Amino acid sequence: MEEITRMPLLGEEFPKVKVQTTHGPKVLPDDYAGKWFILFSHPADFTPVCTTEFVAFANKAEEFKKLGVELIGLSVDQVFSHIKWDEWIEENLNVQIPFPIIADSAEGVSKKLGMIHPGKSQSNTVRAVFVVDPQGKMRLMIYYPQEIGRSVDEVLRAVKALQISDKYGVATPENWPNNELIGDHVIIPPATDIQTAMERKGKPGCFDWWFCHKELKES
Repeated sequence: MEEITRMPLLGEEFPKVKVQTTHGPKVLPDDYAGKWFILFSHPADFTPVCTTEFVAFANKAEEFKKLGVELIGLSVDQVFSHIKWDEWIEENLNVQIPFPIIADSAEGVSKKLGMIHPGKSQSNTVRAVFVVDPQGKMRLMIYYPQEIGRSVDEVLRAVKALQISDKYGVATPENWPNNELIGDHVIIPPATDIQTAMERKGKPGCFDWWFCHKELKES
């Protein structure tokens, strides 16, 4: 298999990397084979916005786990800094960080995945989120500038939507399951032949042959 030397795109395999974390050494994506995982980077330890994000990820960790999703943090800081910051959060904010944090270098995972952007310090990562599926494929990427804290609820929502889409072969609308137009319904793939298109015209749940929705009934 040809090695990817650029940032992987959606649907491509997550590059194999060995990393040092606060939970010991790990190999990505191998150590998470058969599981979903989220790798998210933060600019630096002991910074206010990053601290609010880590508290939010920690508080939602059980919800991610119920979906079979593991969390992994990352920044260009030494593991000693991660450990101390982890302790500080628990001692001062009464929140335990249950997931590992990767101690990276500017030439390591951060560079491979495009977490270090021009115009910013070359020792700081942007706020990136990578969702990887059980087959080790990159399924979602979100980038935020250093100044803007991300929404952990949105990350959780997006993972739920990905899993629903995979399981039922449907699409999900904007802000699913709270869409202004169709609520918690899901979108049926558009017709790909004339007969199906004509059959859908005027049917309940169809605005037109190319835009039909239905209630999701999970088994």
